Amino acid sequence: MQKKNQLYRMVITSVLLALGLVLPFLTGQLQSFGQLLSPLHIPVLICGLTCGWGWGGALGLILPVLRMMLFSRPGAVSAYPMMFELCAYGVLTGLLYPWLRRRLSRLGASRLVAMLASLAIAMVCGRMVGGIATSLLLATGIISREPLTFGVFISDYFIATTPGAVVHLIVVPAVVLALEKAHLSPNA
Repeated sequence: MQKKNQLYRMVITSVLLALGLVLPFLTGQLQSFGQLLSPLHIPVLICGLTCGWGWGGALGLILPVLRMMLFSRPGAVSAYPMMFELCAYGVLTGLLYPWLRRRLSRLGASRLVAMLASLAIAMVCGRMVGGIATSLLLATGIISREPLTFGVFISDYFIATTPGAVVHLIVVPAVVLALEKAHLSPNA
């Protein structure tokens, strides 16, 4: 049964990888619109919630760099830090959701509350990981751009991405709850 469950998680992750490769085309490859909605984040968040931390983390590491290699978007300046940010999303949602679901259900809270809390924590922590990764990659010369001051960090990782975070907090739970209701989520 365990092998069958892992195979199912691999299939779901593969579908989400394909979705992650295609979804940014809906933003018309416009960098500013893509940054606003952060379409690569959606499949990783769904994967962490449905397939667990390992699959979510792996998808987060692979997706930005694979998309950069195939389509030259996002550019290296964004893709390399984003792989750490998205990995944190996948790992944290995969760890937090089942844990919070158990804890909060004892208090009578719904799955949705546990999911929203997991997403919010993962998005804040993932953005911090992305900022740290950007700083380290700048310091080592792997990427080059304007220096990442605290103001630029807050602007790039929190203010500019707020619309995308709101979209994620609406779309991702709707998709995951639908998968769970249809018994298509391995974590249901």
